[in-house]
Amino acid sequence: MGEEVNPLDRALQILDLDQVDEDTFTGQSLSQLHGRVYGGQVLAQAIIAAVRTVEPTRMIHSLHGYFLRPGDLNEPITFAVERLRDGRSFSARRTHAIQFGKPILSMIASFQEDQPGLEHQDEMPKVPAPEELDSSVAIFGALDHPIAKFFYRNGAFDMRHVQQPLFTGPAPKKQAVQAMWLRARTEVPTDQATQRALLAFACDQVMLEPIMRTHGLSWVTPNASIASLDHAMWWHRDVDLNEWLLFSQETPSGQGGRGLGTAKVFSRDGELLATIAQEGMLRLKAELA
Repeated sequence: MGEEVNPLDRALQILDLDQVDEDTFTGQSLSQLHGRVYGGQVLAQAIIAAVRTVEPTRMIHSLHGYFLRPGDLNEPITFAVERLRDGRSFSARRTHAIQFGKPILSMIASFQEDQPGLEHQDEMPKVPAPEELDSSVAIFGALDHPIAKFFYRNGAFDMRHVQQPLFTGPAPKKQAVQAMWLRARTEVPTDQATQRALLAFACDQVMLEPIMRTHGLSWVTPNASIASLDHAMWWHRDVDLNEWLLFSQETPSGQGGRGLGTAKVFSRDGELLATIAQEGMLRLKAELA
């Protein structure tokens, strides 16, 4: 038997897209328990496809994407990039992720040359250090359950919640905020294209948790249907997933079977690195009866 590939290396492998022509790429998918392509994966792949059509001196600073259809794990994904504009400082790209001739994700992204400018940012909240909190890796490793075993083997990131995590049940207190530290379990390449794509990959796992926390739900609530609808990201400064990053999260609204989750991502020394927003569908089966 060959040596087992660690989870982060598997994620990096699927980000290494095959190039078909100047603006077209193909990629594969990671295995998933629910049988559908993980949204963070296809979003990260769409970023990499767009990056490959832009001058390396221009770095992605924002994206807006819509998850349109569930992805098939066994079908390769085609990434078709449209070059919308290349200006003096900015470039814009649209990427469609396609299976069976139909888009499963549509994303538009903006890139900018590294330039000086005015600086300000929000302050990082005061929370316990990651060393004081329970590790998701340890939690999954201690549970004798097939879902926990899957995430222990396949989770590329260590997550440490300030509030009680929602992996095995709801938190005792309903609240619309949460804070969580996140770091890659093994070393991430230092180039910013990979780092920023992996931040998009990672954050899709947790963006809807404040909505769940508000309503006393968890990842194992039996009658809950949860799916990402759209995703927006703004990168303000360089990211390093080899170090602990703090997600300061909240949910301003939930209505109509949809909820909005937001996150500010800070470095450990207090720099605001990114701001993220995601709307998701969250329904209870009793509501649909």
